[in-house]
Order: sequence, then structure tokens, then C-alpha cells
Amino acid sequence: MNNALADKALWDLRPGEAATVTGFGDTLSVSYQGRVMEFGFQPGTRVQCLLNPGFGAPRVYGISNSVFSLDKEIAAAVFVTTRPPQEASS
Repeated sequence: MNNALADKALWDLRPGEAATVTGFGDTLSVSYQGRVMEFGFQPGTRVQCLLNPGFGAPRVYGISNSVFSLDKEIAAAVFVTTRPPQEASS
């Protein structure tokens, strides 16, 4: 993980756990980063894991007023911090 503010990847959130997006990993291509940002996964935005169905299935995340399902390849490259928002930005 190369993002100094991140404590984990989005994929590592448990259902009900919220975090703030801090950035993206090098394994996520620039075109995918752009697409994920279009969905609302932008640095500074709060996201919550809504469902972890298990068996490697895509996980469900709530961000803003939307719900998205992301597979491991993408969610593992979105970095987040679980620190409160005021601490995450300092």
C-alpha cells in the first residue's frame, strides 16, 4: 500500500464499517481510476461496506446516495482510512 493516509484497502472493510477514500493503488489502471471516480469513489468521500456475500463474490458499497458492487481486483486497489474524517484530512 503506497498511500500514506490509508490504513486498509476498500476490500478489507467489514459490513457496516465506514471509511474515507484516500486514493488508488498502482495496480488500478488510470482508465479504471477515472471510472471508479465517476462512480463517486473520490479521495475524501465516505464509503460504507453494505454486504460481503463471501466466496470471493463482489462486495456491495454505499457511497453518497448510490450503491455499487465491486470485485476484489478493483476494491483491493481503492485505499481507505477508518480514522474519523477530521483526522484523515490532517
